[in-house]
Amino acid sequence: MNPASIAADAIVEEIDISAPAARVFDAFANPDERVKWWSADDGRFKTTEMESDLRPGGKWAMRGTRQDGSPFTVAGEYRAVDRPSLLEFTWRPSWQGGEVESLVRVEFAETAGVTRVRLTHSGLATDRSKTSHRGWPQILSWLKRHVEPR
Repeated sequence: MNPASIAADAIVEEIDISAPAARVFDAFANPDERVKWWSADDGRFKTTEMESDLRPGGKWAMRGTRQDGSPFTVAGEYRAVDRPSLLEFTWRPSWQGGEVESLVRVEFAETAGVTRVRLTHSGLATDRSKTSHRGWPQILSWLKRHVEPR
């Protein structure tokens, strides 16, 4: 995984995954799959359900529990869906009052059976919002572990 490169209001992360782009895209976009891999190994949080209307303008929501048992929700709207190369959606986390909306763009580029996933999370206008979203490298590592053949 490459180190994060941070623009004024964005976090950018990349990871290479040994799997076809369609497989990686589906693991990220399919609600049943995302629930299987999007949870912290250390018990900080666990994703328990996801709803998704996978089309531009479609709504999505992911729910779970924090380590202390309290609930969390992240919700948004898809802006771009181009399987297997692009997924873009708004991001409104409950831990920021659900009022702060940012944008997540995930690009999937396959070369010789290896997919480079480039995630750009923009619209993070405050230091607090950037700090609360520094977990992307770990989340992408869970995706890699879920998708790569064993």
